[in-house]
Amino acid sequence: MPDDMANPSIASLESRPAKRRLPAAVSVLGRRLRMQIDWLDVDGVRIRYGLRRGRGRPMLLLNTIGGNMDMLLPLVNALDGIELITLDVPGAGHSPSLSIPRGFKWHAWLIVTMLDRLGYDEPINVTGMAWGGLLAQQFALDYPQRVNRLVLAATSTGIASMPGRHSPWRRLQTARRYRRRDTLIERVPALYGGLMRQRPELIERRGEEAIGPSTRGYINQLLSGIAWTSVHRLHGLRCPTLIMGGDDDPVTPLVNIRLLYWLIPKSYLHVVRGGGHLFLLIRANESAAVIKRFINERRYDGTDGQDYFAARNLPPDGALIPRTLAE
Repeated sequence: MPDDMANPSIASLESRPAKRRLPAAVSVLGRRLRMQIDWLDVDGVRIRYGLRRGRGRPMLLLNTIGGNMDMLLPLVNALDGIELITLDVPGAGHSPSLSIPRGFKWHAWLIVTMLDRLGYDEPINVTGMAWGGLLAQQFALDYPQRVNRLVLAATSTGIASMPGRHSPWRRLQTARRYRRRDTLIERVPALYGGLMRQRPELIERRGEEAIGPSTRGYINQLLSGIAWTSVHRLHGLRCPTLIMGGDDDPVTPLVNIRLLYWLIPKSYLHVVRGGGHLFLLIRANESAAVIKRFINERRYDGTDGQDYFAARNLPPDGALIPRTLAE
């Protein structure tokens, strides 16, 4: 009797076709979460965006400076069931850099144009982290009719804020962490704080999804915030806003988080104990639970998720009601 016939399990394994692997260039969001990754041309500016269909009101995710959308994998995974939209701003990730730097006002216009092209013409929830939080403020102030609820994490009011222990130019030098693994463990824990101090291996995990920004793109993002502040306009921000900050954040001290809480009328403060600058990614499950509770909480100002579902004849949880057979 042949050996493979004596052991049918081995024969079945050998006859099984090899598992097809997706190329490394494919987005990690597309490989692990089946997120639709595509390109969009907005008046000559080519941007890479991601879209995951889900239930309820969509949410726009805006990343930190120099970060590509693949780095948002932990948060996207933790926000399971929510329809998400994200993008690589020009100069970050795979999106080409701009020839000249543009301000936050232009970036806000770029985002609202992208949403129009994708068919999102109703108010959505917006979450911005660090540099993305500055852009989220500009977007909510310039287009208040397009924002339902706002989440600001590890961000500030711009130049009218207390600087952290690490200057933006030092963070620019540390941008090579995306390219050189030997600098990850050495520099990033002290730069970002939080759990990274005790668990340096978390940095390497994030580095696997990190694609370094181009030097021009990183500098353009830095220059977009020069002389920018939202202090004089935040009193007019009317959408409910959740402000999240870590008490171990060397980049954005907690006093800046409290300043946002004091300036924004409908604001709610959540302090992450022991949270660093990237707590939204490193402690994604905890952060996502706070965000979900905020966007799903019942409010009587016409901005809560249940009103969104009621307008579409859906139950409070947004689940589709199966059709029943007519009697």
